[in-house]
Amino acid sequence: MPFAASQRSVLIVLFLVLSVGAALRILPSAAFRGTGFDEALYVSYVKTLDREGLAAYPEICEAYIQKQIALPSAILPPTRFLYILCGWLWHKVSGHEPQTALRNVSCFFAIASLLIATVFAWRVGGKETAFGVAVLMAFAPTQIHMAQHALIDGVFGAVALTCLWLLWENLKHPGHKGWLAAYLTMLAMMVTTKENAFFAFFALSIVLAGNRWLRFGQAPRALWIAHFLGPILGMVTLFLLAGGPDQFFTIYQLLYAKANNLPYAIQNCDGPWHRYLVDLLLVSPLVTVLAIGGFVALRKSNLPGLFLGLFLTASFLPMVNVQYAMNLRYANMWDMPLRFLAVQQLIALAALAGKKSHLVLAIGLVVIAANEWRQYVVLFVEHPLYELVSEGLLRAQDIVKSPIRR
Repeated sequence: MPFAASQRSVLIVLFLVLSVGAALRILPSAAFRGTGFDEALYVSYVKTLDREGLAAYPEICEAYIQKQIALPSAILPPTRFLYILCGWLWHKVSGHEPQTALRNVSCFFAIASLLIATVFAWRVGGKETAFGVAVLMAFAPTQIHMAQHALIDGVFGAVALTCLWLLWENLKHPGHKGWLAAYLTMLAMMVTTKENAFFAFFALSIVLAGNRWLRFGQAPRALWIAHFLGPILGMVTLFLLAGGPDQFFTIYQLLYAKANNLPYAIQNCDGPWHRYLVDLLLVSPLVTVLAIGGFVALRKSNLPGLFLGLFLTASFLPMVNVQYAMNLRYANMWDMPLRFLAVQQLIALAALAGKKSHLVLAIGLVVIAANEWRQYVVLFVEHPLYELVSEGLLRAQDIVKSPIRR
């Protein structure tokens, strides 16, 4: 009975934490209330889809090609289909304006990320780790920020995180048809969400290949087939939507060729390989320091930590090598793995307190959560920060100050 009561208490507190996290995502809090450049494009695609219908998607893609050819720099393509489709469906069902519908979709996926992260952490690390991850994810500044705007990166992060979780489940339950089908489906969805699917799929492939030596679980032939079949189905879907492979590849050739001409990207989205580490420290300093400590302390016996650490490393390496393409919102899929490693490190440090370890752990989580919320307030409430680039993060925290006018 005492054990059952303890379990019940944990679940009640966990429910409260998740409820607070959901509320922080739903309630408007961002100082920036305008419409960003990318947001305006997503809204235009939803309006066009609503006016012309799904069958006209190849024509929408053709119109993008003609527009992109005439522009000196890149604009986002309509092949980011999943987000546009969800925004259109939300608009049709709810009657909300396209921009509101897209923001609601972003908010929905941000809440989904919180729930998936908690379940994932419980499955791989137990209830104590899951509780810690839930607390840190609930107050994660970038997660809350993504929920406040009609941006795709939180949606992509949720889908990529789900793929990572499903890969773990498939390794632990080899040959299970339900887990295989879910993994294949989510991989296909990930490919239809954003071009960043390449980085996530590359990292998932490294993790799956690394299973041969690290032994996370079993990887039968059916898992390898699903691993490659899912993205192939996603690509075929994009080919059909774009009006054929030729038009699809034309879209991405134009996008790649003109992305390097975007003045904002040239000025704000480049830097050394450790740029993301600097930005993560600026947004979530305590979480990042603990996560780095947890990463360094990884041992072969810690399979969940190695699994997530390998995913982080395998996605980090290619992402830091794309010129003019560094923005912290692209790293949204790292939020859960970083917080998992941070919680593991915090648990290890709290264990040094002996019998008071649970109290020390609880205090540590409260302090970090408070710091995370304070960071959100500073960056996005007291300052109207929108893009997550180094200059804005530095200025919002008075590390870099604007020139004093006399």
